[in-house]
Amino acid sequence: MSRFSKAATGMTLGEHLSEARHRFFVTTASVFVFGVISFLLYAPILRWLQHPYCAISVSQCKFLVTNPLDGLSLRIKISVYGGIVFSLPVIFWQIWRFINPGLKKNEKKYIIPFVIAAVIFFIIGMIVAYLSFGHALAFLQAVGGNTLITEYNPNQYLSLLTLMLFAFGLTFEFPVLLVALQLAGAVTPKALLRNWRYACIGITIASAVFTPSGDPLSMCALAVPLVVFYFGAIGVGKICRK
Repeated sequence: MSRFSKAATGMTLGEHLSEARHRFFVTTASVFVFGVISFLLYAPILRWLQHPYCAISVSQCKFLVTNPLDGLSLRIKISVYGGIVFSLPVIFWQIWRFINPGLKKNEKKYIIPFVIAAVIFFIIGMIVAYLSFGHALAFLQAVGGNTLITEYNPNQYLSLLTLMLFAFGLTFEFPVLLVALQLAGAVTPKALLRNWRYACIGITIASAVFTPSGDPLSMCALAVPLVVFYFGAIGVGKICRK
């Protein structure tokens, strides 16, 4: 019997579907509201996103627009991405509220810390990606040679930056997932510690695969924290299992 059955939660399947629709509506409304705010704050957000480019191209860091619709599509993209990012606490909270009725009493005490940790680690991952993005651009420019004139299309620039932000943000959820697996009994701290060499190799390979820019610095900026998080998650899991 599913944990979300009426016997376990006191709710019927129809009530669960209604609850899911309600959580989806709240999440969508939050993304829409913050999307509108991002649309209105387009100029400062664009300057913030453009900063890594300007940091390595002080003399010229303007974007090259070749399509009349590029400006509009850029503003819409910033609005959508901004709505999602600023809504992350609401999104994680709604997920928790949805699964909360199906959890046992001893499991509920871990949920709020997990939600908070998930948001914090996602934001930390995005910060690391943002700080390393300028070095990634410098590396990509150096690979192309100094005979090239660098003028980026804003939509392509935003796509690469956004991809890095979300890739790092999602990857930084690794320690939260690792602790959850330990608490669920899927893995043990002893087994994780015994296989740390394989884990480090896997983290290095994954960092090379999931780093959109492919530059060595960004790969290290992703791999080194994940290795630290790996051992940190083992310690946290060991403490929580006592």
